[in-house]
Amino acid sequence: MTTLLEKALEKVGALPQAEQDAIAAEILASLADEAAWKQRFASSRDQLRQLASEALEEDRRGETRPLDELL
Repeated sequence: MTTLLEKALEKVGALPQAEQDAIAAEILASLADEAAWKQRFASSRDQLRQLASEALEEDRRGETRPLDELL
């Protein structure tokens, strides 16, 4: 465990139980959300590669415009 995490947990440990539980729930939800995003990206990696290849090819053919021209 890192020093920063230890320091944070020490401060959380000094809070009332209800606040500790609320913070713990937020941390667990954040970790679950991060895991879900990783899974989504892992399962669509090939599709993302294909889209990137298509975009690069469109750019090589001169079919794209700089972003600052669109804004």
